[in-house]
Amino acid sequence: MATLDTSPAEPRGRREAHKAATRKALQEAAHRMFEERGYAQTTVRDIAAAAGVTERTFFRYFPSKEDLVLDEVLDLIPVMRAHVVARPAGEDPYVAVLGACLDLIADGAPGLMFSGPPQRFPGQPVRQFLPVLSQFEDGLADALRERLAEHDPDMATPLRAAVLARAAVGAMRSALFAYAGLPEEERTPAVAHELLASAFECLREP
Repeated sequence: MATLDTSPAEPRGRREAHKAATRKALQEAAHRMFEERGYAQTTVRDIAAAAGVTERTFFRYFPSKEDLVLDEVLDLIPVMRAHVVARPAGEDPYVAVLGACLDLIADGAPGLMFSGPPQRFPGQPVRQFLPVLSQFEDGLADALRERLAEHDPDMATPLRAAVLARAAVGAMRSALFAYAGLPEEERTPAVAHELLASAFECLREP
């Protein structure tokens, strides 16, 4: 005799959807507050209030304001990787990464890498950021190695891909540090594009 499935799959699905929506609301509220007030001047209470939740709810999702930003970088890794792999086959590695960056900005990608973030997290140890940065670089290296293998498998070594990826991330971070240092009224998408393009051009100069 068949048994009746009484597992709470649907309620669990609703709970997961609610959690995902709350997490997204907190991230979007943080973006708005960082742009309006700056990172250092934005508190967890500000973010929670803008998202329509309590501070206690915020801490169910993120241990700190810094963790919210770093978590977004982790979320961005597979997205960035997919964009790099999908770029036209004839593009060299740096052009492909730059194109992926601009594609993500055009798509409204949030997070540390694309929204004029702080150059550092005041009061937080640098080592908190390094593992996340390393994972981002590793994800980009995987994408570049895949692209290299399509043209010349002998050139698609882990070392070559890692060097290209870390140089590209250095250009991205340098451009965004410059962006973060501009007066607020000068921080526009066009300026971000120009800075990124200039930074990557430095990598391609002889």
